[in-house]
Amino acid sequence: MDYKELLAYRKAFSLAMDVFKVSKSFPKEETYSLTDQIRRSSRSVCSNMAEAYRKRRYVNHFISKLTDCDGENSETSTWLDFALECEYVSSEIHRDLNEKAVEVGKFINYMINNPDKFGCNLEK
Repeated sequence: MDYKELLAYRKAFSLAMDVFKVSKSFPKEETYSLTDQIRRSSRSVCSNMAEAYRKRRYVNHFISKLTDCDGENSETSTWLDFALECEYVSSEIHRDLNEKAVEVGKFINYMINNPDKFGCNLEK
């Protein structure tokens, strides 16, 4: 199986694309702060998950990269809170994206807690 087939990856990728679309409407003055940061953190979830999957031969590396994923996902939620408070997104959009981030977090934590289900039993 390829990492792109993981449900966690697909959900994280979908969230990153949703964040990209909504952040297009952020004000120009937020380009180098909020806009870049929220896009970077949401995309980092996917890239770190890809790295984790490739490092699954070593359970500690796998878990370490997934922990990075979890941190980036939490950062995305924080940026969403700022977007809400700055009135760049509606409470409905914030709730929807935040719920997706919570779901992604649950998938990531499942992977962290069950590395054997993702091929991490290959250490010798």
